[in-house]
Amino acid sequence: GGSRQQHRDRDRDPGSRTQEQGSGSARPQPPEASLLRFLVCPLSKKPLRYEEATNELINEELGIAYPIIDGIPNMVPEAARMTHKKPPAEDSEQP
Repeated sequence: GGSRQQHRDRDRDPGSRTQEQGSGSARPQPPEASLLRFLVCPLSKKPLRYEEATNELINEELGIAYPIIDGIPNMVPEAARMTHKKPPAEDSEQP
C-alpha cells in the first residue's frame, strides 16, 4: 500500500484561547450528545464510546482513544493513543 503524505499541522495559537466567565471549574467539556451518535472511528468505521473519566472517544476493537479538546473530538488517527495495557515498566504514570 501507498503511504499518504497528508500531514497538515494546524497552527495551535496559545493566545487564542478565551477565558470563559462564570465557569469556576475547568472540567473537560464533553461533546454534544447528538453528535456522538454520528461519530465513527475513521479507521474502522465503527461507533465510538464516550469515556467521561478521560474525556475521550474509545474504540474498543482497535484499542485506541481519541482525545476531546474543548468539546471537539480530535479524530485524527495520529492524535489517538493506544489503550491496550502495557507492561508497568513502560507505562508508569507519576503524579
